[in-house]
Amino acid sequence: MNRVLAHTGVQYPIVQAPMGWIARARLAAAVSNAGGLGIIETSSGETENCKAEIEKMPALTDKPFGVNLPIMFLKDDAMLKFICASGVKFVTTSAGSPKKFIGPLKDAGITVYHAVPTVEAALKCAEAGVDGLVVEGAEGGGFKNPEEVSTLVLLQAIGAEVDIPLIAAGGICDGRGMAAAFALGAEAIQMGTRFVSAAESPVHNNYKQAILDASTAGTYVLNKQSTPCIRALKTKRTAIIHEEGVMPVDTFAKILDLYFGGDMEASVGLAGQSAGLIDSVKPAAQIIEETVAQFFEITGRLGQLAAARGF
Repeated sequence: MNRVLAHTGVQYPIVQAPMGWIARARLAAAVSNAGGLGIIETSSGETENCKAEIEKMPALTDKPFGVNLPIMFLKDDAMLKFICASGVKFVTTSAGSPKKFIGPLKDAGITVYHAVPTVEAALKCAEAGVDGLVVEGAEGGGFKNPEEVSTLVLLQAIGAEVDIPLIAAGGICDGRGMAAAFALGAEAIQMGTRFVSAAESPVHNNYKQAILDASTAGTYVLNKQSTPCIRALKTKRTAIIHEEGVMPVDTFAKILDLYFGGDMEASVGLAGQSAGLIDSVKPAAQIIEETVAQFFEITGRLGQLAAARGF
């Protein structure tokens, strides 16, 4: 039995990443309705807006969904208390130690997965009692570990040390990546950039088009000597930041002008290396359907090779 499916109750082991401001009810419900697991973000810090988005979900889908709690970015325990009383059954935690969150969440009957970028973090989280891990490789967009380790390596290393379910994240946007992740021990995948460019994503078309236009070398890892380290699309603005090595303190001040106003130079457009594999905007249901079909086509072919003991 796939443990992620058992923990989430979804049809397909495909999770939508909790992108700040983007992973709201419209996108999350579309993913959940298509058989995946939609996740509502709280990293934007807009506590009341995020609560409202969570409260919208039952009217938009009767399928399971989850919420992300980015520990470092939460101003207080208001969101934690709200989630514990909301009826939400699945939470991912990130950006900090989940140790203080696990008790209250589990007491509320909530399954908890924590996002980790290193083997050391994975071991600490497993010891703290999380139910599973989101393994975030360096290929992914958004906040990153400055010591870059690919999903390919990280999955193997963490899988050798812990026996809890792993969700692979970073560099995955289709069934090929999903098959590779499962071959390395994952029981689910998480996709961010693929869903940022989905039809139901609320971002401006300029942002989606920038993802479609990006090559596999179309992103920078920025701010490696400081916090936060991020992966973002190459633009004139990010080229300057990359050259200087440090992000200005006001880098995210006008992020909504980029996300929803379409000004790609207003801030930094977070995206993973998988942007170079994405060439069209598609509804979430089509993304999931095609990913699952491609996954089974590939694994079926590999199964035939294994049965024949040939290459």
